Amino acid sequence: MPSHRSLRIAEAIREVVSSAILFEVADPRVKAVTVLRVEVSADQRNATIHVSVMGTEAEQELALRGLKHAAGFLQSRVAARLQTRFTPILSFKRDDSVKKSIEISRLIDTAIAADRKPGDDGADEDGQEQDHDPDLDDDEDDEHEDDADGDPPHERS
Repeated sequence: MPSHRSLRIAEAIREVVSSAILFEVADPRVKAVTVLRVEVSADQRNATIHVSVMGTEAEQELALRGLKHAAGFLQSRVAARLQTRFTPILSFKRDDSVKKSIEISRLIDTAIAADRKPGDDGADEDGQEQDHDPDLDDDEDDEHEDDADGDPPHERS
């Protein structure tokens, strides 16, 4: 488990790098990049920055090369913020967890749509989901029907 100090350093690196990528990096290759999380080694000399990059596979690779090229610039920004004896060496790793979660969500939506019967959307007029069991139909006459012994249900003794 990472120490409290490592977690604080990782969060500071995430903030600085995110801001620098958004506002200061002039490399046109670095676009549509989101910093998801940062992992700092136990000795705090290396930091792996997990990023999500939107676009095609080629655009993602291009953005990663741009980030690697800008690593020195970003490291200098981190050094100014952290003011520690050693500034972690930054490396970037593409994280596909966001894309995987979107794909899983799409698969779930597809499975739900396939389970529904054509023409039956499972909702009443108000748009509320409703479970319908034909064996449990409520008849208004059930309250007033007599039992086998002839007594109404509410007048038994």
